[in-house]
Amino acid sequence: MQKTILDERQLDALLAEIFPQVATDFRVERLTKDGIVLRLCVGEKHLRPGGTVSGPSIFALADCAMYLALMSRIGAEALTVTTNCSIDFMRKPEAGRDLLCELRLLKLGRVLAVGDGLVFSEAEAAPVARASLTYSIPPKRSA
Repeated sequence: MQKTILDERQLDALLAEIFPQVATDFRVERLTKDGIVLRLCVGEKHLRPGGTVSGPSIFALADCAMYLALMSRIGAEALTVTTNCSIDFMRKPEAGRDLLCELRLLKLGRVLAVGDGLVFSEAEAAPVARASLTYSIPPKRSA
């Protein structure tokens, strides 16, 4: 896997710059040799009836983890976009606990990247969801 270009602090700053509307929801926990661990700081706005974290919030966590994992490897390419995402919801995450997405970049090509994320409820061993994501990377512009 490619070495990192942006570190955890730089990724948090990039998220605040590009997506200020959701930046406080997420925190980069750590970069790994093949990806990232991203935290969703679960609050009232992330909950759905039944006392669990909503599906859209879990999607946002996986999608943001993939985006930031890519930015850590290719630099600040803001126009990198999701082209596909599939999520399996496996267990009900407990309300009041943050969620963590452990995202692995499986392929980082010139124009496409593929990643796999496992989402865990804080302090629980079994994953609550699994996401498979594909991203399109914009071509480099010549000066």
